[in-house]
Amino acid sequence: MEKYLQQQKTDCIKIVLFGPESTGKTSLAIDLAKHYKTVYVEEFARDFLQKKLDEQNKVCEIDDLIPIAIGQMNSENKLSKKANRILFCDTDLLTTATYSRLYFDNFCDPLIDKYSKKNKYDLYLLLDIDIPWVKDDLRDRPNDRKLFFDNFKETLIKNHKPFKLISGNLEERLKKSINFVDEILLRKT
Repeated sequence: MEKYLQQQKTDCIKIVLFGPESTGKTSLAIDLAKHYKTVYVEEFARDFLQKKLDEQNKVCEIDDLIPIAIGQMNSENKLSKKANRILFCDTDLLTTATYSRLYFDNFCDPLIDKYSKKNKYDLYLLLDIDIPWVKDDLRDRPNDRKLFFDNFKETLIKNHKPFKLISGNLEERLKKSINFVDEILLRKT
């Protein structure tokens, strides 16, 4: 099972959109991919959990975490071969591990924990909670945004992950993100 959680070797630059629910990660991933004429990795958990809710009327359970992690890494590994020098990830295993700890009394499957630390990314863009929370079928913690944001930020710090805070309206977020990504591209040339 471990091989399904490993990143495949690639030369592309990988950027993760990171943070709690309803902070604009998907919108920003789409906009960045368009700007850089590349692809982005969708959040596997969103479709997986929406299907579970629609078909079984159930929410995420501990047993869902490994399939979610495997699905996320499978998508990332496939798309890293199609990326145009840079790949934007609308989540990663560190996101899965963070949510696991927040929702399941600090529990994280040891394999997810291992690969959430082992897999490498060039930059995490930590999205702030300064935009309005938007309700949907899967979002359920509008009153815990600060707690969740603090946990996501602490996770990056504790795991020594390179990150930049992204705040402001959607246009400002895109502009700031482009500046940070351009800095990486300059260093890599």
